[in-house]
Amino acid sequence: MKQVYETDVTDEQWAMLESLLHAKTGRKATVCRRRIVNAILYLNRTGCQWRLLPKEFPHWSTVHSCYRRWRRNGTLEKVHAALHAVVRQASGREPMPTAGSVDSQSVKTTEKGGHVASTEPSR
Repeated sequence: MKQVYETDVTDEQWAMLESLLHAKTGRKATVCRRRIVNAILYLNRTGCQWRLLPKEFPHWSTVHSCYRRWRRNGTLEKVHAALHAVVRQASGREPMPTAGSVDSQSVKTTEKGGHVASTEPSR
């Protein structure tokens, strides 16, 4: 598929994503999933409104409903996890991290815990 926008996925990228985005409902998809992914990536990169998607993409409501469905059913999370594993392997690391750490600079707290009571006398 020819790339129209810089945000469009390449054939190599689509080969990784295609199996993660296939329809599980048994119905045949009427709109190309790759075009939907390209529209979502365009929206993410440009920040345009759903209704202002260029005409080269599927209708905005189709893109929006697919995005919402994938977000709700965990598909986007699975895609993120799969791509994260690929990036880790490409950098010579294990696909999944074996440990994590949190330091005191990562978690901000207040000087005092709980609620601060007012020191002014009530009238």
